[in-house]
Amino acid sequence: MNKYRTHNCSELSEKNIGKKIRLSGWVHRKRDHGNLLFVDVRDHFGLTQCVIENKDKNFKILEKIKPESVITLEGNVVKRSKETQNRDLKTGLIEVKITQIEVLSEANDLPMPVFGEQEYPEEIRLKFRFIDLRRNEMHENIKLRSKILSFIRSKMIENNFLEFQTPILTASSPEGARDFLVPSRVHPGKFYALPQAPQQFKQMIMISGFDRYFQIAPCFRDEDGRADRSPGEHYQLDMEMSFVEQEDVLKIVEPIFFELFNEFGKGKKINKPPFKRIKFKDSLEKYGTDKPDLRNPIELVDVTKIFKSEEVKLKIFKEIIKKGGIVKAIPVANTSSKPRSFFDGLNNWAISEGASGLAYISFNKENNKIKGKGPIAKFFSDTAVEELIKICKINEKDSVFFVCNKEKEAIKFSGIVRQKIAEELKLIDENSFNFCWITDYPMYEYDEKEKKIDFSHNPFSMPQVDINEFDKTDPLKILAYQYDLVCNGYELSSGAIRNHIPNYLFKVFNKVGYSKDMVKKNFSGMLKALSYGAPPHGGMAPGIDRIVMLLANQKNIREVTLFPLNQNAEDLLMEAPSEATEKQLKELSIKTVKKD
Repeated sequence: MNKYRTHNCSELSEKNIGKKIRLSGWVHRKRDHGNLLFVDVRDHFGLTQCVIENKDKNFKILEKIKPESVITLEGNVVKRSKETQNRDLKTGLIEVKITQIEVLSEANDLPMPVFGEQEYPEEIRLKFRFIDLRRNEMHENIKLRSKILSFIRSKMIENNFLEFQTPILTASSPEGARDFLVPSRVHPGKFYALPQAPQQFKQMIMISGFDRYFQIAPCFRDEDGRADRSPGEHYQLDMEMSFVEQEDVLKIVEPIFFELFNEFGKGKKINKPPFKRIKFKDSLEKYGTDKPDLRNPIELVDVTKIFKSEEVKLKIFKEIIKKGGIVKAIPVANTSSKPRSFFDGLNNWAISEGASGLAYISFNKENNKIKGKGPIAKFFSDTAVEELIKICKINEKDSVFFVCNKEKEAIKFSGIVRQKIAEELKLIDENSFNFCWITDYPMYEYDEKEKKIDFSHNPFSMPQVDINEFDKTDPLKILAYQYDLVCNGYELSSGAIRNHIPNYLFKVFNKVGYSKDMVKKNFSGMLKALSYGAPPHGGMAPGIDRIVMLLANQKNIREVTLFPLNQNAEDLLMEAPSEATEKQLKELSIKTVKKD
């Protein structure tokens, strides 16, 4: 017999009645009924109710012991009385009558309770993460993460992917987010970098003659945290394939994600493959973002032409349009009968978001004709109203909201307004997952701050232009074979078909100001590999943390991470980052300079 247990705390049932058993676990909750003391004992698997009489010699021990102390107990399994049975609990039909108890580890007073699932400040939760992880919701999230990883691994192997591990200590890359640098002791003054992603290594695996690769890879980026992004590290399902075009990659990935979300989605609806393909340009036009939540039925419309015409006399909008601005319309069905407070509330929200307000027109029918009403309706002629109704595909029960600004700002904010209104009106089906692909990303974008052309996505992607036509083409019109997998407004993965031709890579980097020598210096390993026969190849890297976050129905990535950093990139449990000792710095040939 095992010294600590014959059963776990989720195992006992009516078939064990009359048997002597042994359990070990944490004291989850105590209830003193005078002559009886009830103790819920919890382990990784579940909960068992135990009971002891006040005349028992062990009663005093249990009475004094604090919650979350660890105990081993022996006892007999008995049936609960009908009125005390709990059918929501696996062990809810029985209880254990305690005959013997041993305290294995006493707990101090708790900084936060485990029983009850109360909300506690994140600082306390992260500082005492080992206690936080005992709470049922957190414990289930982390168990779910493990199951998801096992499922993904099995599906990748089924699809003939081989699992490899790429280096953690590597060279710094000049592209992307900031690197985490690691000083070299044996090479004073030189540094390794932790990989932002295994990008170059996974391409070299394809160049090495392997056909399909994957790994659950840790990635390190020195960037600010937010709800759906960790500030220091994250995990991704890194994958790459040889001799593929874009559509081949998408077709391999779609069934894996459909099966994954079907397995762990708790009965939510999932759109079946093939997932909708939306071009980047169309996504911005219709949804105001390249991460659209397709559960939201609202689609944006560009109505700049109407506002430019003489049929609309709204001076403030016309002045913005003259300076290159645009007007985006957000048509919303069945809202014209909403009270004024609904529209005022959205206007006040828009101001709180930094906008000047949120203009709108509601429509109703008067004398068999649809008329506009609202603060700016008086500036529209009947012809303008008719044109607006036609282009926005609306009727007399609907409203239209307007965003007018510089093109980038108008697109972005209209996308935010679209989502806000859908949430306010409860238009989003919370019981579904809706996947789509965003494709045809621009290879380059104009950096207003630096006043130069820069990469808009992945610099190693293959342009959608023949190499012989590349130099003759306006760089801002060049598209790339790049694609993102999006679900419910979250980007789950980025991917691309890679540029496997060295001469083409030089051309691509030359557009953003990199000379041949600069490319050779910064990407020597990659160029060397590409110069000895490289297959056409491509892949992607879905983010594990976001996948688990969606499936666990959480809004914050830290809820599905074992030991996360906080938003300031601090590990409150292990008190990192910490200062290095003089001895450590000396060994590494490093001096620190304190900032003012």
